[in-house]
Amino acid sequence: MADNSNENFEKNIPEKGPLNFIVGSLTSFLLFIFFYFLSNKIAIYFSVHKPSNSSEIVQNISSSINTLIIGLSFLLTFSFAFIGIGLFIVFIRSFFLKKN
Repeated sequence: MADNSNENFEKNIPEKGPLNFIVGSLTSFLLFIFFYFLSNKIAIYFSVHKPSNSSEIVQNISSSINTLIIGLSFLLTFSFAFIGIGLFIVFIRSFFLKKN
């Protein structure tokens, strides 16, 4: 009985087609562009506004946090770019796969 319910469950799952992949790819590329400009703004802001505390320890901690924020923003940016590229490759590949 369990095998029958698994078969019914698998039949109800909609198959993803080329449209799903291209929409996902375009969405990722749009997010890439948005976060790229945002990351640039963040990097410019932190390069212009240096930590202004007299304590070296506070300046080092502040600089480290700023570097971490810049690094994470660019990591997010390029992650969206790679996801977009991957989905675009899957989109192209979907035209060459035969339907069973």
